[in-house]
Amino acid sequence: MSQGFRQVEMQKVYGFSHYLASTIYSIFFRGEVIGTENLPAKGSFLIAANHASFLDPPFIGSQVPRQIAYFARKTLWKGGIITWWLDEVGTIPVDRDGGQDVSAIKRVLKALKEDKGLILFPEGTRTADGYLQAPKAGVGLIACRAQVPVVPACIFGSFRAFGKGQPLRLGTPVSIVFGAPILPIDYDDPSAGKERYQVASTRIFEQITALSLPSYSVI
Repeated sequence: MSQGFRQVEMQKVYGFSHYLASTIYSIFFRGEVIGTENLPAKGSFLIAANHASFLDPPFIGSQVPRQIAYFARKTLWKGGIITWWLDEVGTIPVDRDGGQDVSAIKRVLKALKEDKGLILFPEGTRTADGYLQAPKAGVGLIACRAQVPVVPACIFGSFRAFGKGQPLRLGTPVSIVFGAPILPIDYDDPSAGKERYQVASTRIFEQITALSLPSYSVI
């Protein structure tokens, strides 16, 4: 399907939101998008990315030509149009203060069994200073339980565009790089025991931090 009409294969509200995010990105924040060929055309998968801004989920998702799922903190479900929209686009509520949210994990595994994709952020929350944070075990837990490919992604420029405590800066280029999928055999080490999920998260995060924008020679 062509780039311009891929939303028609998505659920209506998600497809419209995807189109809107793509349009906003293209007009106000367009940078380079590299490695979209690494996104699986079918089957379940995870995207694991760094997290510097509220812009990260919609901008990364706008470059994925399939409907995928997202996490959001449970406190956003307060009723009204926001709750309706979160439910319509298939957002999974998670209790960030409750340790391992069993309900959220079950919904994630169900979505993956239905051959869907999911965006996760190993750092758990947005960086406060623009620098990368240490990965948490949550992404490793989900990846190890699901046993699906993980596509590492790195987003550049989103902290400057709209980072925590920063004003919204329209016109700031935001670039996204998708790396080659990481297979379970490469991130999962069952022999690691209690550290299994943390080891997996660390291995995945290393692949995220290894991504970079290409440098071009000036002629």
